Amino acid sequence: MAFRRKDIPDYAVNLLARGTLGVMALLPYRTRVSLFGRIFEHIVAPIAGWRKRVRDNLAYVMPDIPEAEVKRLTRAVANNAGRSLIEIYSGQEFKDHAAKMPITGPGLAAMEDARASGRPVVLVTGHFGNYDAPRAALIDQGFNIGALYRPMSNRFFNDHYVKSVAEIGKPIFPSSRKGQVEMMRFLRGGGVLGFFIDNHTSSGVEMDFFDKPAMTSLSAAVMALKYNALLLPVWGIRGDDGFSFEIRTGEPVQHSDPETMLRALNVELEAITRDHMDQWFWIHRRWKPEIIEQVQRRRAAAKTDP
Repeated sequence: MAFRRKDIPDYAVNLLARGTLGVMALLPYRTRVSLFGRIFEHIVAPIAGWRKRVRDNLAYVMPDIPEAEVKRLTRAVANNAGRSLIEIYSGQEFKDHAAKMPITGPGLAAMEDARASGRPVVLVTGHFGNYDAPRAALIDQGFNIGALYRPMSNRFFNDHYVKSVAEIGKPIFPSSRKGQVEMMRFLRGGGVLGFFIDNHTSSGVEMDFFDKPAMTSLSAAVMALKYNALLLPVWGIRGDDGFSFEIRTGEPVQHSDPETMLRALNVELEAITRDHMDQWFWIHRRWKPEIIEQVQRRRAAAKTDP
């Protein structure tokens, strides 16, 4: 794609980001992770408007939360985001680190049974903890795990971000038509595929998250039903030291209908977020009440049309 004048800001941001990440790569792993967390907490968050986003999200879904806790979360959420990003960019070092982390919960045994029988597996997670820690740890256990990703709007930054994600494990599939075709072929062949369930999706259905409606994609459940895949949640829970993880696998979700299956997973995501409030990405635009209102108006109009 040709370089255009309007690409200059994105290109400049990309150069700054790559330069920063390159310098960080020279530091020891633990120093790098800790420092990048503090940079996001004290510099990136206020510049990017993340502190306001965290406050706005919390005020929307938990208006009675104490001010002291709000202040703590505005810092801690950004710190976790920074740590997660530099961990992903640490490639093999992060893979080696994640491979040492304990894998808990009933899902691992279920995945091993599925692998033995050649049954596909659909893993679901959210923007929580470090969502790539489970992928790295499970790949080390011999699972063939693919991941679906949404390309970033900054195409210059996206190029090397995708390379970093792919370094943790392949295959990865862009959320394009071609990527989805390749993803389905991979899953049909008995692969393990990871999905996020907390992205706003205009074509999804309304599901309450912290008692407020959010548009939620049913894709993970639809795929599980279509290919008779095992469906279960997995979380990369950051330890109190800021470096370790618990890779927690949940109970497989019984096959029924897509909405019922996704609601069960959505409830699990909310529960684990309530247990670790500083690990969900409150900078994420999960709720878009203006979009919900538009969808509800269209549905109401459709019901009243002759």
